[in-house]
Amino acid sequence: MRQFNTTVNMNENTDNRLQYAGLVRRLMAIMYDLFLLLAMLFIATAIAMIFNQGNAIEPGQAIYPFYIVYLLVLSFVFYGWFWTHGGQTLGMKTWKMRLQQDDGKPLSWNLALIRFAIALVSVSVLGLGFIWSLFESKRRCWHDLASHSVLLDLRNR
Repeated sequence: MRQFNTTVNMNENTDNRLQYAGLVRRLMAIMYDLFLLLAMLFIATAIAMIFNQGNAIEPGQAIYPFYIVYLLVLSFVFYGWFWTHGGQTLGMKTWKMRLQQDDGKPLSWNLALIRFAIALVSVSVLGLGFIWSLFESKRRCWHDLASHSVLLDLRNR
């Protein structure tokens, strides 16, 4: 199996050799990750239904706000763990991309939380946070900028 040199210091004079992941590759990795995340959330929902006497949790029920927070926390832990432990989700590994801080270090949990929260905002405003990457020199989305991170394309490494 081919190993990639995945730690790159963004402050070095290697900027002109770095390749940044584009929007299409980013979206394809997100699609891969959504399959795994949805499977995890289905299991989490089945567990949550136990506390609702086996019934579906619906808007208007007292437990519903807690259920939404529960799913958001699990989603953050899912992405945060991958981002802070190697910088690659399953989708990123498949599409040969790696997330890291601008200085080449792995993301901290604090930066992962910022990234996750701003990614939700990026999606909620009709994807404008993602479209931003089409006009940014390092192809960074809003959540990359807010978390001082970059998504590298590792295909030629």
